Amino acid sequence: MAQIGVVFPQTEIGADPQAVRDYAQAAEELGYEHLLAYDHVLGANALSRPGWPGPYDHTHMFHEPFVLFGHLAGLTTRIRLTTGIIILPQRQTALVAKQAAEVDVLSGGRLRLGVAVGWNAVEYEALGQNFRDRGVRSEEQVEVLRLLWTNPLVTFRGRWHRITDAGLNPLPVQRPIPIWFGGGAEAVIARVGRLGDGWLPEFEPDDEGRARLERMRAHARAAGRDPHGIAIERVIAIRDRTPKEWLGLARAWEGLGASYVAVDTMRAGLSPREHIDAIRRYKAIFDNR
Repeated sequence: MAQIGVVFPQTEIGADPQAVRDYAQAAEELGYEHLLAYDHVLGANALSRPGWPGPYDHTHMFHEPFVLFGHLAGLTTRIRLTTGIIILPQRQTALVAKQAAEVDVLSGGRLRLGVAVGWNAVEYEALGQNFRDRGVRSEEQVEVLRLLWTNPLVTFRGRWHRITDAGLNPLPVQRPIPIWFGGGAEAVIARVGRLGDGWLPEFEPDDEGRARLERMRAHARAAGRDPHGIAIERVIAIRDRTPKEWLGLARAWEGLGASYVAVDTMRAGLSPREHIDAIRRYKAIFDNR
């Protein structure tokens, strides 16, 4: 049976620290397994970019996940803190390792790090990172992260990284912190199979979705890994769906072997208090399935 998490409504929660606290504590009290947050450092002005294709722009609020989780680590005791996802290649790898380790320490080992390569070239430009090689570069980043989380001292010479006899202190509680991948492109499917502890896919639980899962598992077997050791989570929005339809999708993902589903209450016209009311209803629906 899958476990259930909740998507932090970062574009709608606002900037009131009390509202952030109330939502996270409510999710924990309701018995959600984890709280999942998205990542964007900068929002682009869509008005100056005709035909802007992205789902978010500068008008959408995003709390920075590592800072947010450091805050929530002290306000909660059980709920796991999950990025879904951190845009890894636009960030410095050693700094991500440090920030993630710190969150893991402060939360008592409750961090799960979801990563992906993102879509917004505007952020890459502003952060001084290369947008074009972000996919292949992310694989070396994962290798470096795991080395830094499991060794007091690291020496590494790679294509993009150089570390000379240096390490993190403190090291994380989890050694290493679980790394999940987001996305559904073929390169991501292969990356999950070869490197991932888990996957946050973005497709539907139909025949094509089943085929993508099988391709991921084939990549895992080719890499000498147990494909059933790779966890799967699907985020399911309540927007434009009845509760019955939402539950049907959750059951379909369970049937495909998903370890987790997450309820996403964003873009449904809800206030911060109404987001809490919604996750209360959907937790009851899921528990009584």
